[in-house]
Amino acid sequence: MQLPLYKILKNGIRAKLDRMHSEEQEEVRKLLNLVIVEGKTYPQNQLLSQSEFVNYWLSWDAFVVKVESEFTIYDPKEILGAFYLKPNFPGRCSHICNAGFIVQPQMRGQGIGRFMGEAMLEIAASLGFEAVMFNLVFASNIASINLWKSLEFETIGRIKNGVKLDAGEVVDALIMYRQL
Repeated sequence: MQLPLYKILKNGIRAKLDRMHSEEQEEVRKLLNLVIVEGKTYPQNQLLSQSEFVNYWLSWDAFVVKVESEFTIYDPKEILGAFYLKPNFPGRCSHICNAGFIVQPQMRGQGIGRFMGEAMLEIAASLGFEAVMFNLVFASNIASINLWKSLEFETIGRIKNGVKLDAGEVVDALIMYRQL
């Protein structure tokens, strides 16, 4: 698959999706830690150190979405969104991949998640993966569930009370799957 990819977002910004470069690692780690603090989509409940981030996010492939044009109010160095892609299991099951996605809070609803999701499916297939599996989609994350369903993922499992949110609320976690 040929990268970078480009897309005009709902707010008119031209976005570029490309492989993550080493100089972008800290910005992606900060964004992931922001999402972790929100406590609504990732299982971690503590900020990730640099080494923890590297082990979790950078074990295989990682990608970022940034502003493409310099003629914008947004910093062209700012990471609008990011995702990782890696085998979900080792060895005989490594043909099934897993991915994780994050989007800047102020940029949600602009099509960045869909842009990354569609690109991830193409990239995963080009890398030889045969399926994608998400292990823990919080049942309270309706926007994510709707996105994955629209991209032909199916819910293949439900972990009852699998997530303890910060406010003491307990929700199920969904296992979502799609053949490539």
